[in-house]
Amino acid sequence: MMRQTRHGVLCAVFFIVQASMAGLYAQNRDQQIRERVDSVLTARYYRTPYDTNYVVRPEGRLTLKLRLNQSGNDLLARGTVNGLSSKADLRTSHKTTFSVAATYRGLSAGLAINPAKLGGFYKDYEMNLNYYSSRLNLDASYQRSTTLSGDIKLGERLSRLESGDITMKVLNVVGYYVFNNRRFSYPAAFTQSYIQRRSAGSWLAGFSYQGGSLETTNELRQRVTNAPDTRIYIGHVGIGGGYAYNWVIGEKWLLHFSMLPTFVLYNRNNITINGERRQAQHTRMNMIFNERAAIIRNFSSRYFAGITLTMNNSFFDDNNVVINQNKWRLRGFFGMRL
Repeated sequence: MMRQTRHGVLCAVFFIVQASMAGLYAQNRDQQIRERVDSVLTARYYRTPYDTNYVVRPEGRLTLKLRLNQSGNDLLARGTVNGLSSKADLRTSHKTTFSVAATYRGLSAGLAINPAKLGGFYKDYEMNLNYYSSRLNLDASYQRSTTLSGDIKLGERLSRLESGDITMKVLNVVGYYVFNNRRFSYPAAFTQSYIQRRSAGSWLAGFSYQGGSLETTNELRQRVTNAPDTRIYIGHVGIGGGYAYNWVIGEKWLLHFSMLPTFVLYNRNNITINGERRQAQHTRMNMIFNERAAIIRNFSSRYFAGITLTMNNSFFDDNNVVINQNKWRLRGFFGMRL
C-alpha cells in the first residue's frame, strides 16, 4: 500500500513538472514570436525613404492621440428641364466625432464616437480613408446623408427642404504624387508618423473623382403637395498638378499648406425632374480644387497637438446643368509618444 502511494505521488509530481515545463516552453515561444515581430516592425519603421537631414522618425514605439473631428458638405445644383429652371442650395448637418487612435511602429487602429448618433439625433453615415507615404498619397471619403436641408426653386416656386426630404450618396477621391519625396513629408503634417526638421516643398501631380446622387424621398412627397420627383447625379474625374509646402518654424512649429487643382476631362452630371432628364456637356472644361492645411505644435519629443483641414471644391460652368460640391473636414488633436 505504501509503495502504491509513493508511486502515485511520484506520478503526480512528474505530471506537474511536465506541465510546468510545457507551459514554460509555450511562454518562451510566445515571447520569441513577440520579439521577432517587434524586431521586424522596428526595422521596417526606421527604414526611412527620406533624407534624414529634413525628415526623421519620432522617438518612441507607441503613439496615442485624442481627436475631435467636424465635417460638412454643401451642394449647389442648377439646371433647366423642359423650359423650367431649377436651383437647389443644400447643406448637410455638421458631423462631430471624438476618436482615440493608437499607432505602434507604423501600424494604426482607432475608435470614433459620435455623441449625436448615440443619442439618435444624427443618422448620417461617413467613412474616411487616408493613406500617406513618401511618394503616393490618397484621401477618400464616402458619405450617405439624409440631413440635407436648404432651398429649392422650380420656376418661380420656392420650397424649403427639411432633413429627411433628400437622400445623398457621395464619394470623393483624391490621389497625388509627391516629386520631392526625399525632403518633403505629408505624413509629418497629417499623421505625425514623421517629423519635418527643415522646411521643404514639392510639386504635385494627381487626380480627383467626385461621384454620387441626390434623390427626393417619399417624406417630401407626403409633406409637400405636388413636390417634384427629382434626382441629381454627380460624376466627374479630373487630372492636374499643384504644390505643397511644409514650413518649419524653430523646433516646435510646423505649418503646412497644399493645393491640387484638377481639370475635369469628362463628366456625367445630370438632373432628372419627373422623369425628364437634362444632361451636362460631357467634355466642357471645369475644375476641382483640393486644399490641405495643418498647424502642428511639438511641445517636446513626447507631446504634440495640432489642427488639420481638408477641402474638396468643385466649380462648374455649364449652360445645361451645374453641380458644385464643397466637402470639408476639420480635425483637432492632442498626442503623446511612449
